[in-house]
Amino acid sequence: MAYVDDIYDIVVKRNPGEKNFHQAVREVLTTLRPAVEANPAYQKAALLERMVEPDRVVIFRVPWVDDAGNVQVNRGFRVQFNNAIGPYKGGLRLHPTVSLDVVKFLGFEQVFKNSLTGLPIGGGKGGSDFDPKGKSDREVMAFCQSFMTELYKYVGADVDVPAGDIGVGAREIGFLYGQYKRLTGRYEGVLTGKGLSYGGSLARTEATGYGLVYLAEELMKDHGTSLEGKKVCVSGSGNVAIFAVQKAQQLGAKVLTMSDSNGSIYDPEGIDLDLVKEIKLVRRGRIKEYADVKTNAEYREGKRVWDIPCDVALPCATQNELDLEDAKNLQANGAYAVVEGANMPSTPEAIDLFNAAGILYVPGKASNAGGVATSALEMTQNSERLSWSFDEVDAKLHGIMKNIYASISATAKDYGQVDNFMMGANIAGFRKVADAMIAQGVV
Repeated sequence: MAYVDDIYDIVVKRNPGEKNFHQAVREVLTTLRPAVEANPAYQKAALLERMVEPDRVVIFRVPWVDDAGNVQVNRGFRVQFNNAIGPYKGGLRLHPTVSLDVVKFLGFEQVFKNSLTGLPIGGGKGGSDFDPKGKSDREVMAFCQSFMTELYKYVGADVDVPAGDIGVGAREIGFLYGQYKRLTGRYEGVLTGKGLSYGGSLARTEATGYGLVYLAEELMKDHGTSLEGKKVCVSGSGNVAIFAVQKAQQLGAKVLTMSDSNGSIYDPEGIDLDLVKEIKLVRRGRIKEYADVKTNAEYREGKRVWDIPCDVALPCATQNELDLEDAKNLQANGAYAVVEGANMPSTPEAIDLFNAAGILYVPGKASNAGGVATSALEMTQNSERLSWSFDEVDAKLHGIMKNIYASISATAKDYGQVDNFMMGANIAGFRKVADAMIAQGVV
């Protein structure tokens, strides 16, 4: 369809060099073709032109002083992409790779992910090229306070509600929230992922990993099997990976791998999660320390996990971590399903191979939506001045992930594409946002 192709050409010309953003837009537009062709009102209202352009982009300087007394300067970003169905919602990422390209791709993905949750939240994303690794608590606080001193002008409980992402955990959220409250004098649910003592939600830490596995289990059940007894490869060793491993093990799966930016571990006896938590969450160490304790495990410097034979792959690290060569390894080793825990972790070439090989593939905008869904539940608790139990939040999360799977599966079938979960996720997420935008006029 010429309309869809024309929009992609416009995006590339208008946003030169932003390869991650181009990739995210191309994946969505390609799968939206049948929905757009079936509804001329979308083109008449210039829905795609408006949807690929963020409402606003904020870029700002973040100066701070390190422990040696030296002034450091980082760059901060917040992309408010679309608020047609609710206030902007999306994480803050602190990592040296953060750029305008990265936050725009993440913000664009967030629009569809948040729509799939069924909750009233729009899409946004932000962060900085600041690297919290190796920084003292005081240095992290200094950075976070400087970052929020600019960001607070653009966020609020009914405007834009950031959360954590890579490099932003409970420590960083606490420093950010304290500065927001100091600057505004307001105590409100402006950030999610907060500590339990000041408005956080139980199960938020576990939510993305748990939600990923809940959806994977729905996928298995729908195809006459389950995770019980399955061999699972997980990448990453942050919150998403850790709690995906935890829930997969609870459901009877045998998890064989984890990784970080330096390398990966393979434990043929199954990952000892208590040891991983001690290394990563308590000591903030590196995954290679696992093999120092578990002598049966193998540490693989500089290697990813996808050459290890498994039934189910759960990529939980970062974008484009699973490429065509990795996909070939998974196919050769008989992988049954790939369910994404990170944002856009599979390259387009890898996804094409999964589809051609009959490997069940679920994109992150559906399968890792548990984190933002539970963030929205935290917003609800803050608004009502309530605190739900872990079991209450977990049950709501489980229900949301079941509904997401049912929605993307049914939508794919509606368009004659059984098990094309990427198409199902993109169209299902798009339709809700598109209908809201049409109803609200040209804004």
